[in-house]
Amino acid sequence: MSDSIATLRDSIVRGDTTARAAAESALNSAEKLNESLNAFLEIDREGALNRADAIDRRIRSQTEIADETSALPALAGVPLAVKDNICVRGMQASCGSRILGPYQPPYNATAIERLIAAGSVIIGKTNCDEFAMGSSNENSAFGPVKNPWDTSRVPGGSSGGSAAAVAAGIVPVALGSDTGGSVRQPAAFCGVIGLKPTYGRVSRYGLVAFGSSLDQIGVLASEASDAAAVLQVIAGRDAHDSTTADVPVPDYSAELSKDAKGLRIGVSRVLLGEGLNAEVLAAIEKSIEVYRDLGAEIVDVDLPHAKYAIAVYYIIATAEASSNLARYDGVRYGFRAEDAPALRNMYRRTRDEGFGAEVKRRIMLGTYVLSAGYYDAYYLKAQKVRTLLRQDFATAFAACDAVLTPTTPTPAFLFGEKIDDPLEMYLNDVYTVTANLAGVPGISVPCGMSADGLPIGLQLLGPYWSEARLLHLAHAYQKAHPLNARPKVHA
Repeated sequence: MSDSIATLRDSIVRGDTTARAAAESALNSAEKLNESLNAFLEIDREGALNRADAIDRRIRSQTEIADETSALPALAGVPLAVKDNICVRGMQASCGSRILGPYQPPYNATAIERLIAAGSVIIGKTNCDEFAMGSSNENSAFGPVKNPWDTSRVPGGSSGGSAAAVAAGIVPVALGSDTGGSVRQPAAFCGVIGLKPTYGRVSRYGLVAFGSSLDQIGVLASEASDAAAVLQVIAGRDAHDSTTADVPVPDYSAELSKDAKGLRIGVSRVLLGEGLNAEVLAAIEKSIEVYRDLGAEIVDVDLPHAKYAIAVYYIIATAEASSNLARYDGVRYGFRAEDAPALRNMYRRTRDEGFGAEVKRRIMLGTYVLSAGYYDAYYLKAQKVRTLLRQDFATAFAACDAVLTPTTPTPAFLFGEKIDDPLEMYLNDVYTVTANLAGVPGISVPCGMSADGLPIGLQLLGPYWSEARLLHLAHAYQKAHPLNARPKVHA
C-alpha cells in the first residue's frame, strides 16, 4: 500500500484498479504480517470486501450514466484501519481490555460514519494499550504490538497498532486516539505522520472515554497529504458531541501547496536540555536548519510551566479515568466474573480480573486525587496550572506561528526496558502532554534516523484550529527531507 490516498482513489475511479483489489491487498498484508506485528485485534475480510464491492458498483453505475467521477466520494475505495477504542458497528471494540473483550457496539462513531460516507473501506481494528493507557503498547490484554522497524522494540502507545499498520504499508492511513500523545508518540517511533487535532475539531462520539477533557481522535498516515484528506472528512461540528466546535473546516489539501517562507517557528531551548537523547537532539537541531533553509524564521519562545506538565497530566488524566471507568462493573456489557453470587463481590472480582495492572494503577491514582482530603491539594491545583499552561501557549503563539519540539525524548526502546518503572515510562510523554492539556493541535513528522536505524520525530504545535498550517509545514518538511528508509517488516 505505497500509493497516496489521492493516487489510489484516482486509480480506482478511473478503473485502473478496483476498490476490491485495494481491499484484498490490504487484507492479505494484514493477515500475513499480523503474526509478526500483532497490529490487528480483528481483521474483517468479509465486511471489507462487501464494502469494497459496493464502492465498485457505485463507480461503475455513476461512470456509465454520466461519465462523471469528480462527484464520487473523496476516499472511494481507500483501505483504512481503526484503533480498537473507536466504535464501528458490527466489529469489536475491546479497547485492548479483557473487561470488554469481543463486545460489539450497536452504532458507529461519528468519525466512522463520515469515513464510510466518504467511501473508505475499514479492514480491521488495531491493537492498543488497554483503554489507551500507555506510552509503549505493552499494556494490551492481547499482547504487545511490535515495531516494524525492529520487532524487539515498542511501537509507542497507545495507538501503536495503527502506527505499525501504516508504517508496515498495510494501509495508507489509520485512526488513533490521543489523550497525552498517543497518536504522536507511536508516529515518531514508527516513522509516520501523526496528527492530533484541536480539542473539539473532531467528534468524540463513539470514542471510548479515557480522559474526556483530553481525548481526541487523530490520524496516522505515511504522508501529510493523506492526513489532510482524512481530517477533511472527519472534522467539524457534531450534534452528538457538545464539545465539538462550530468552527469552519478549511480545505486542508489546498493549504498544502503553501511554503514555509515567512512563517515564524518557535523553539524553547529549555525543552532541548536534560533528559533528551543526543541523537534526538541532533535530529531536532537539523530539522530547525531545514525549516530555516525553507525560509522560516526561527524565534525563541518560553513555556515556563511546561516543566509541570507531566505532574498535571497524570493528576487530571487519572482523575478522569477513575470516573469514566467506573461504568465497567460486569452488569450491563462486557466481561463478568464467574462464581460471584453476591453483587458487591461480583463488582470487585469483575474489575480485578477484567482490568490490567496499568489501568488499575491509574484508577487508584485518580480516585486518590479526587478524594475529599486531597482534591484541593492535587486535582484543583492541577487545573490551575493547566490554565497557566494555556496562557503560556497563548503568549508563545503571539510571537510565532508554530512551536517545534521533539516528539519523544528517545527513539523506540526495547520491550521491558521501562515497564517496571512507571515514572520513567510516564516521562516519555514529556513533550506531548502539553498539547492535550492546552487543547492545541500537534503533529509529529519523521525527521531523521538513529544509529540503530530507528525513526526520530519532530513535533509541531500550533494555535487553536491551525491544523492547516501544521499540515503544510509537515508537507514542506517531507518534500525537503523525505524519510526514504523502509522498515524491516513491510508489506
